[in-house]
Amino acid sequence: MPTGVAIRDVREQLFRAAERVLLRTGPNALTSRAVTAEAGCAKGVLHRHFADFDAFLVDLVRDRVAGLDARSAALRASAGTGTVAGNVREALSDLFGSVALAVVGLIASRDVLRARLRATSPAGVPLLTEAGAMLAAYLDAERELGRLADDADTDTLALTLIGAGHLLFAGLEGVPPDADAVHKVVAGVLSGVVREAA
Repeated sequence: MPTGVAIRDVREQLFRAAERVLLRTGPNALTSRAVTAEAGCAKGVLHRHFADFDAFLVDLVRDRVAGLDARSAALRASAGTGTVAGNVREALSDLFGSVALAVVGLIASRDVLRARLRATSPAGVPLLTEAGAMLAAYLDAERELGRLADDADTDTLALTLIGAGHLLFAGLEGVPPDADAVHKVVAGVLSGVVREAA
């Protein structure tokens, strides 16, 4: 890209480029040069907007975590509609069918990134922790509506669903499990607490 040409929404363009590289070649191939080449800009563009490549990665993860807010609101709004297991299945498929799985792999593979994220988010694995909170809030709403047992431990259920969902989607080489497989796991986790009709 020629010098002096303005790039609209540089941060988001670089973030999307990083996601494409991450999905195509994995976390070990994610370098500033790979990101800027994918974005079609000079390497200096990234360094004008971020202190270093690790700072870029921290902002990428935080931006994607912030993106869960809209998903969380939509999931909570679905309380009382459809089935609890169906809503959770869709939420897990949306979460793990996106770039989130690759971002979790990135966090696991980079010590410096994990350390910087822990400075502001010391509990759990970023993205998975927030996704767990999203599911717990949804399950709380369903419990308040009487569609889950009054004594349902929504925090534990949410953690179990995130863990099971992660295992179900991880390692499938970009081919997600079919909806029935996801539904079977979700229904199994929720089987003792759901009060709605099947």
